Amino acid sequence: MPRATLPDASLTLAAPSADPSPHPALPLPLSVVIPAFNEAGNLPGLLREVAAALRGHIAFEVICVDDASDDGTAAALRAMREELPELRVLRHAARSGQSAALRNGVRAARGAWIATLDGDGQNDPADIPRLLACRDESDPAVRLFAGWRVTRRDGAGKRWASRIANAIRARLLRDATPDTGCGLKLFERATFLDLPWFDHMHRYLPALVQRAGWRTLSVPVGHRPRTSGVSKYDNLGRALVGIADLRGVAWLIRRAPVAAVTEDEG
Repeated sequence: MPRATLPDASLTLAAPSADPSPHPALPLPLSVVIPAFNEAGNLPGLLREVAAALRGHIAFEVICVDDASDDGTAAALRAMREELPELRVLRHAARSGQSAALRNGVRAARGAWIATLDGDGQNDPADIPRLLACRDESDPAVRLFAGWRVTRRDGAGKRWASRIANAIRARLLRDATPDTGCGLKLFERATFLDLPWFDHMHRYLPALVQRAGWRTLSVPVGHRPRTSGVSKYDNLGRALVGIADLRGVAWLIRRAPVAAVTEDEG
């Protein structure tokens, strides 16, 4: 499958800058990026599962972006570095949100492709090889493979809120994606860094990738109940933010038609 020339993995720990600087080569095929806020009880087990799923199958690194946690997450990640040499740890100086953590992790990554997981342990790292296999069997125009939690392991309120939000989003954006909220995704680094960045953009990756002229594919994956810590989102807060975001993304799609380009060599 062809791979594009990729930009630099320069690191930004505050709000991300608009453009990464150039880099001659990225040496790894895969980087796993995990944004986390106050997940000290979940991250050690999750990182061990990542290693178990990927070691011996593909060269990889793991980048955990600690979004200024105050629960011992930093200490837990420092301890895991001795056990997991593939682990790199970034830390925000101030709470900046999941989208900023994701962007900074991708910018720092040395992998040509990025797999993402939520830090709460509800995504199963054993599904990453499934996404990689789908990528290898798919058309090169597919640049995002989105996890689809067919069986949710959340409370009834959260499940209903997600169904309503997904229905509204699908009607407005027509992104043909049944589950944009799943934290488990696989995408090309260069494609991601070419997308417009804004807070909460991680919830609209399929629509944004399609807006850029690429295809996306939803892949059924597992989902697990949270075993430690608490959710960082409430249904009302998510809905209020989502209304403004949906309007903004819909505007972006309307105002940015994709033009096919070919080079005239004659």
